Amino acid sequence: MSSSQIKNIAFVSLGCPKNLVDSEQMLATVIDAGYNLVPDHDEADAIIINTCGFLEASKEESVDVINEAVSLKETAKVQRVIAAGCLVQRHRAKLLEWCPGIDAMIGVFDRDHIVDALATKLKDETAPSWIAANALLAARARGNDEVPGYTEDDSNRLQLTPRHWAYLRVSEGCNQNCAFCTIPSIRGKMRSKPVETIVAEAKKLLASGVFELNLIGQDTTSFGDDIGYEEGLVGLLTALNNTVATSGGGWIRLMYAYPSNFTEEMIDAIASLPHVVKYIDIPLQHASDSMLRAMRRNVSSKTQSELLHTLRDRVPGIAIRTTMITGFPGETKEDHKTLVDFIATHKFDAMGVFQYSAEAGTVAGTMENDESLRVSEKMKQTREEELMLLQQGIAFETAAKRAELECVFGVLLDEYLGETGEGKLHLFKGRTYHQAPDVDACTIVMAETKLTVGEVVKCTITDSDEYDMIARPTNELEKVLSLPLR
Repeated sequence: MSSSQIKNIAFVSLGCPKNLVDSEQMLATVIDAGYNLVPDHDEADAIIINTCGFLEASKEESVDVINEAVSLKETAKVQRVIAAGCLVQRHRAKLLEWCPGIDAMIGVFDRDHIVDALATKLKDETAPSWIAANALLAARARGNDEVPGYTEDDSNRLQLTPRHWAYLRVSEGCNQNCAFCTIPSIRGKMRSKPVETIVAEAKKLLASGVFELNLIGQDTTSFGDDIGYEEGLVGLLTALNNTVATSGGGWIRLMYAYPSNFTEEMIDAIASLPHVVKYIDIPLQHASDSMLRAMRRNVSSKTQSELLHTLRDRVPGIAIRTTMITGFPGETKEDHKTLVDFIATHKFDAMGVFQYSAEAGTVAGTMENDESLRVSEKMKQTREEELMLLQQGIAFETAAKRAELECVFGVLLDEYLGETGEGKLHLFKGRTYHQAPDVDACTIVMAETKLTVGEVVKCTITDSDEYDMIARPTNELEKVLSLPLR
């Protein structure tokens, strides 16, 4: 099959924001090579699936999507199916058994070979693959064996997020080695980007119309440790704050922080830098010391509590998002109660809960083989529901309180939803600084005039709807209030 037969490409991106940035980079490479991007898989000559392999559930989803694409070879125009990303990197030996119709495979360190995957013919019925075992070998193959840190190029991307916000990857991989996590085996050790590279990418995104930069990595608080950058996260946030300031303004949001690495200087930077929003995503995973030890989190419950108190004391109004794992092997009723009490005490602005999933190759991967440690699936479900109902009550109360106090926030408008039934108000979906894209609740803005998606509008919170807040532009409310008495 020659590359001239393949013109139209469909693309599926699965998994986390880091995977989305990989997808954006691959899409730009494909389009620059002259291929067309089509939304309808039935009209595609080739389908690329950037897979997720983090958990068993994500593996199953990726396999289903790949096999669905393969089936289109029989019923549509599809000639080639390419699997890329984390599932390829993690299960390269098994993937062709699960999905025998794959025509090429690309690992996480080799996405610059995506055009080769579209153009290279099958040899002896064997799918060609580009899957470097680790980042070091991939770098050496490209002549970068003496360059530390993250050496791949993320600057050329076809942005898949709305124009006004984007993810900005600051590092890849992780050195923490938590007992439950597959990331080190898939993405490798921590590799930070040079600050000047990140700043250059930020400038390009800001120039294209991006207002909000969401900083991502597996462990953003360890930024720079691997490349000897002594200023670390503080230096990065300062450089990006200055970049945003000179570009006309914007938001910088810190995601994927790690609790054991927080310093006083980091807290000061979040508090003092005007373009760093007062928000932090900090996955804690548990609050029981016995669970934190078993998970190899390298942090105590006391340290986590002290950090949360310090953040709220030193950064007034800070929004804190976290994630928790329930049903980790050996979790007792007492461990669960400790977690419940911890959540009730700290009242997170947002929280996700995951049921523990045993993953092959992790330290904890075989722990459930011991019946004395295994938490039943029914108990995992029960505990997850209890935690999420607790968080639901906290979130509902927080949203309602902000409406009662008529809090005023800048709201970044993400989407126009249309008019109310009477046609008197325009509805917009937006976010305050408390709300990260895709993972948090939203703020519905009701405006008399049609506003512009991507702008920040000063709004007063007037009501709440479960997790979400309802707002009106403050100037419209002030106009109503200033009407003269008759």
